[in-house]
Amino acid sequence: MSTTTTWTDPAREQAFNAWLAPLAARHGLRLESLRPASADASFRRYFRIDAQDAGGASRIVMDAPPPQEDVRPFVHVAGLIAAAGLHGPELLAVDEAHGFLLLSDLGQQLYLDALRQADAAQADVLMRQAIAALVQWQARVDASTLPLYDGAMLQRELALFPEWCVQREFGITWTDTQQEQWARVAALLTASALAQPRVAVHRDWMPRNLMVGEGGPRILDFQDAVRGPVSYDIASLLRDAFVSWDEEREIDWAVRYWQAAREAGVPLDGGLQDDFGEFWRAMEYMGLQRHLKVLGIFCRLKHRDGKPGYAADLPRFFTYATKVAMRYRQLQPLLPLLEPLSGTFVEQGYTF
Repeated sequence: MSTTTTWTDPAREQAFNAWLAPLAARHGLRLESLRPASADASFRRYFRIDAQDAGGASRIVMDAPPPQEDVRPFVHVAGLIAAAGLHGPELLAVDEAHGFLLLSDLGQQLYLDALRQADAAQADVLMRQAIAALVQWQARVDASTLPLYDGAMLQRELALFPEWCVQREFGITWTDTQQEQWARVAALLTASALAQPRVAVHRDWMPRNLMVGEGGPRILDFQDAVRGPVSYDIASLLRDAFVSWDEEREIDWAVRYWQAAREAGVPLDGGLQDDFGEFWRAMEYMGLQRHLKVLGIFCRLKHRDGKPGYAADLPRFFTYATKVAMRYRQLQPLLPLLEPLSGTFVEQGYTF
């Protein structure tokens, strides 16, 4: 095996080698070429392995160690993606018990990298393709077999913010009054999400989880898909963790999504079908729920999981959250809760 592949569990390394060796022979792959391809915020790791023939296709190997990871949702949603006519990885071999998967290689150019290098016109093309694929996802992926994104899950996600961001990252303990303010805002965000029509929700439909490809983006990191609010994924795309846009472009892309979704039969009832302003408000509420959750997750990655790099993007999420809280009267009680945290970044010269 490649010397660049490291293991902390010798028994798992032995199981991995025993699983991969016969597959490499069967698929014409060079074991010595195995090398890291990418890692994410979970315990999953991805490796790339080359074909023996110079012109052959490389493959991706996933290492998802149980009990921290369960590959069955990944396998299930990969099937839904294929059935919907979208571009996802092909499952070439699956060992659910050990958490090993051999996948087709979707390429090496992330949407995130392409967008950062693109001019305005190129970025518009890429974003329109991502929006078209999202509409197809929502219209064709069968959501009936996905876990329900219910009120309890929404509240658990929101609870990450006070626990990991407020208390652990900033060392602040809220008063009873501040806790009541937080509870009211959390209830509003949860109610707005639950009032929306439900579709298949990727939960991370963002440039870091899309690959550039012919005929539309290739979809990654979809194992946490659920059945939930229709505005969730477009909010994820337009207000991303790692790249931001001016509001004029956000609105332009949101309108294009809204029009395409209506034409494709994506459920947009409950006032969202006929009034873009109402859809925009629902999307902003949904985005705020996500941004507060991510603030908690990024701080948890830093303090619990030893991944401090994610904390560098905290200012971006405080920017998103502050903007939305200022815009809607009902959400303004959130502002005095955010200010002691975001003020730290203002002092460092970050402009919101």
